[in-house]
Amino acid sequence: MYGADSAKIYHAQHTARGKDYAAEAELVAEQIRERMPGASSVLDVACGTGGHLGAFTELIGNAEGIDLSEPMLEIARDDLPGVPLHTGDMRSFDLGRTFDAVTCLFASIGYVGSEEELQQSLRCFARHVVPGGVVAVEPWWFPETYVDRWVSSDVIDADGTTIARVAHTVRDGEASRMSVHYLIASPDGGVRYVTEVHRAMLFTRGQYENAFRQAGLRPEYLPGVLSGRGLFTGVRE
Repeated sequence: MYGADSAKIYHAQHTARGKDYAAEAELVAEQIRERMPGASSVLDVACGTGGHLGAFTELIGNAEGIDLSEPMLEIARDDLPGVPLHTGDMRSFDLGRTFDAVTCLFASIGYVGSEEELQQSLRCFARHVVPGGVVAVEPWWFPETYVDRWVSSDVIDADGTTIARVAHTVRDGEASRMSVHYLIASPDGGVRYVTEVHRAMLFTRGQYENAFRQAGLRPEYLPGVLSGRGLFTGVRE
């Protein structure tokens, strides 16, 4: 889970690197509308700093977000006044109502710790959509598409602060483990060093589809979209 320092770095990094949240939200909204043309409400699970929520509000209508990290939600609240945001765990949250669609994007589903927790999460998503409603999930990489020992790096400037990022990802059993290192330089704060470790499960396509079916969702998979990882959709039966 992202703490206060990590949440600020995350937000600055993806904003400066030009992640096209609006285009991603438009693609997902199109897939939702194809399956439920009258969809007018959406819950974005693991919404983070709310990058997709503004676009969902314009494309679908009523949009709400939920995330486990309160520091991430604090940034989202500053950027999206009036959008309802909730604190909760994707495996077990209960908002007491349903939506036309539930989304879980940016491969956040990979942060569950096992196939059982994947199934718990999909059941939770399914409980929060109306009959005929749509669940849309962007997976992390499949075992056969994951590239072991991947190295990535970039340097960005955000509001007078320079952030240099280097990451190394290795296979860790049934998951990937990404070690991320930051050097952060600002006029007032000088230079400081921050490190994070992210472990994400490498589920197969079959494991995702089985979790959808067990949750009472009819699965479909759209390959190649959303950074190449694809998109799963499931209609509640």
